[in-house]
Amino acid sequence: MHEHTPPAAKAGAGAGAPDAAEPSLPAEQPAPAGKPASAVEPAVAETGAGQGRKPSGRGSTRMPGGKGRAASVAGVAAGVLILAGGGAVVAAGSLMPEPASSRTVPAAEAAVPAGASLGVCPGPARLLEGTEAGTDAQFRPESATAATRVSAAVLSAGGVLPGSRLAHLDGTAAVDIAKDPGPAPTPGAPQELRAAVVADRTVDQVNVLSANAVANQNASAAGAMKYTATDGDLQGSAAATCVQPSNDQWLAGASTTVGRTSILALTNASSTPATVSLELFGSGGQIQAPGSRGLLVAPGTTRSVVLAGLAPNESQLSVHVRSAGGPVAASIQQSFLRGLTPGGVDYISPGTAPAVRQVMTGVDIQDPAGLAALTAQPGYRDAGPALELTVPGASDAVVEIKLYGRDGQHALPSGGVITAKAGSTTEVSLAGVPAGQYTVAASSDVSFLAAARMSRGLQAGQASDVAWAASAVRLGSQHVVPVPKGGQRQLVFGVLDTRATITYAPITADGKVRAAASADIAGGTTASISIPAQAEGADVVGYVVSASGDAAYGAVLVGQDGRNDVSSLAFLAAAAGQETVPVTLGY
Repeated sequence: MHEHTPPAAKAGAGAGAPDAAEPSLPAEQPAPAGKPASAVEPAVAETGAGQGRKPSGRGSTRMPGGKGRAASVAGVAAGVLILAGGGAVVAAGSLMPEPASSRTVPAAEAAVPAGASLGVCPGPARLLEGTEAGTDAQFRPESATAATRVSAAVLSAGGVLPGSRLAHLDGTAAVDIAKDPGPAPTPGAPQELRAAVVADRTVDQVNVLSANAVANQNASAAGAMKYTATDGDLQGSAAATCVQPSNDQWLAGASTTVGRTSILALTNASSTPATVSLELFGSGGQIQAPGSRGLLVAPGTTRSVVLAGLAPNESQLSVHVRSAGGPVAASIQQSFLRGLTPGGVDYISPGTAPAVRQVMTGVDIQDPAGLAALTAQPGYRDAGPALELTVPGASDAVVEIKLYGRDGQHALPSGGVITAKAGSTTEVSLAGVPAGQYTVAASSDVSFLAAARMSRGLQAGQASDVAWAASAVRLGSQHVVPVPKGGQRQLVFGVLDTRATITYAPITADGKVRAAASADIAGGTTASISIPAQAEGADVVGYVVSASGDAAYGAVLVGQDGRNDVSSLAFLAAAAGQETVPVTLGY
């Protein structure tokens, strides 16, 4: 690997009023409690007491000069003539040229005010309720060493730190990161890039990182949580970025076979109720599961869904999460038990949406001979590295897979061209690839979803760990990259075609952004950079990363000294500037 040394609407009512001779219909009544709306009987319109009686002559109008029935016939005939004439006018009007005022004008771009940046950090990993304790003296289900911590950083804009905080879902503040900004610096004065940070704060529930907009620009902020345990069924380490809530997101890599537990957490950090629907894709195709639609998530709450209840015995499962109303943050807590031996814990975070190209970086592969011996053992087939492909559309995808390592491209033993069936998931083994860190690039002419699995530990019967690398965004300018404290930490970068230059500046716990270093990375390679514990005497809690040149991708790879722990954190997208939307005028 390349080693670089870092520096220390609702429609309106129709026109006109109802005829006075016709009774108005009662308004539609809501459904009684416990009775569906479709079962409510429609209201029956009732007329007055005079219904069915012969109308009297009072109030009737006679045609002038008319006599009896002949006058009535004449009146009807006149009405017919008037209506016919009106129809002619309408018909003639439809042939007239369209007035200039009704023509569509070109779309204009309208600025959208920037809002607060939000990131939802998953809560601590927990066992399912009802798990029995004391089944094994060495590997107890409950953990006495489990700890969950959050680190976050918020960058200044125009010399001003945005108001930001880390809060619980109920809105109570866990910690104020930076107070609301004061007056802006004097124009022309040097504006040094600064940061406000949360360094390794212990948490016991879901938390929300928020940062206000500054000068109508979205704040640059990001956070990450890290869970660790050295005992219990959930021993290992798991890390996840604090993801932005969305109404549409994809997660790949879940498993519901025996010994595998996948729990989908849906968090609504908004003030609007969210109604969530799930689309599930397994190896046999899309799964129609009762109970996967219309899941209500109240504001300020998290709803947990055990995926085995919707799609049991699925070795490879992808989930499409869509919400109406409030946006939600989705993540999957996944854990493995191989008999009584803990096989790892991880958080599956949303990746990029289905596209014709997917890239995962920071994929760590162990010794291929050791992996072959391990995966041959009963219950260890899914302990090896693999790529999971999901094709949500109706056409099969012919996917070309390329692996880029420290010294260039490596071929897959399978040849690297795979046909992934439409509407289902396909697993591609990465067995036989030499040990090292890789960037995996997959491309097709059909949109698909992808994620890569990695593991640590080569001895059957000993605790191991597993992690998933979600598909990542292309690097741009000024990504905030939080780094969990402790253990082995690396920045991993992959460049696909030609050269790219990566600059990375450490953020320290005292709120300073230190001097940046740069790495020139050749195309078709993957480079890793060891993260030091400190820079200039202060703890490193994150980085500011920018890229130029060819398409580059990045991830943070996290491990523990002396243990088989592994976690991967994909970089979040950089904060966007002032957003605009096209507005079409016309009627």
